Amino acid sequence: MVLTVEQKNPTIESRPPVPPFTRETAIQKVRLAEDGWNSRDPEKVALAYTSDSRWRNRAEFPTGRQEIIAFLKRKWTRELEYRLIKELWAFDGNRIAVRFVYESHDDSGNWFRSYGNENWEFDDNGLMRLRYACINDLPIKEPDRKYHWQLGRRPDDHPGLSDLGL
Repeated sequence: MVLTVEQKNPTIESRPPVPPFTRETAIQKVRLAEDGWNSRDPEKVALAYTSDSRWRNRAEFPTGRQEIIAFLKRKWTRELEYRLIKELWAFDGNRIAVRFVYESHDDSGNWFRSYGNENWEFDDNGLMRLRYACINDLPIKEPDRKYHWQLGRRPDDHPGLSDLGL
């Protein structure tokens, strides 16, 4: 009988799928990340990252889960009705490159479509240890929104970024 890492040491955190990634598992990892972020639950999202994970997000550089949680709380206090779609761009071994687009509005009702790219690096247990994000915001009018699903997970039948021409 072969034991998994978790069975040998149940204190080790794991977040499947784990590297090295195949195209299928990389796509699965991207969708799981999208689902987590669409939950807008900072504590839940932070569990996908190593305890010492390092980020670059615009002009902020959170390190570790507590800073990530604080960052996400601030983010989702400002970016209301946040809805996100991620799409796999490339992968190799323990790294995944993603492009994403999200829509949100501020407390004055001004809508934005935010375009970005992320580079991710994972540990052997599938936890993200590095996340580098570059993001640009485009003001949009409410009628120009493309994301109208109920807040939370994007429905499986909702078009992705390429299908929407984004």
